[in-house]
Amino acid sequence: MGLARPSVRFPIDPMFRKTRGSSRTGVQSRKPAPVVVFIHGPPASGKLTIAKDVCALSGLALFHNHLVVDLLLALFPFGSTGFVKHREALWLDLMGAAVESGTSLVFTFTPERSVKPGFPGRLRRRVALAGGRVRFVRVRCAEKQIEARMTAGSRRTHGKLVSLDLYRELKRNGAFEYPPIDSDLEIDSTAVRPRESATKIVDALSLCRDVSITGKTP
Repeated sequence: MGLARPSVRFPIDPMFRKTRGSSRTGVQSRKPAPVVVFIHGPPASGKLTIAKDVCALSGLALFHNHLVVDLLLALFPFGSTGFVKHREALWLDLMGAAVESGTSLVFTFTPERSVKPGFPGRLRRRVALAGGRVRFVRVRCAEKQIEARMTAGSRRTHGKLVSLDLYRELKRNGAFEYPPIDSDLEIDSTAVRPRESATKIVDALSLCRDVSITGKTP
């Protein structure tokens, strides 16, 4: 009479989740869980340009800050109670729903005081509940370079801040003060081309073109 083998369970990496069906061996296949790449930094630091290159290299979807901001400005003044309330609600709901559907994405964010403190943590929890993970990337840039970029014509596309005098006034009054965000990676965009910064992000976070992750064809 043989001895019964003990039952052994191995922990499953939270970065992977089961897919429907099973392989011929009877073992369920696993795929990487969706990821939200949260790129944050001061105005004119190059976040959106870098984010576009990350998406081009990885196949991830782009959900930049101005998509929701521009939508709400049609109905609410910037910084008003309604604007602040619905902006965060849309950010959380839309990114949470995207992750639930299996879509990975890149999100850009400018830390400023009209955003309630703790938003990054609330997003992390919402994405985790949806089965995904948030990876935070901080973009730093020298103040001299930020001011040089502030008036660039390309910044008018999404109604970005383009007045150097207004930027200086807002900064002087503490408009861009926000609690520090713990980040997985830091990028200095002062003298580095956006494509180089994007490549560093893709490599450091092990992002890749994968239909099962992005929901898009390579």
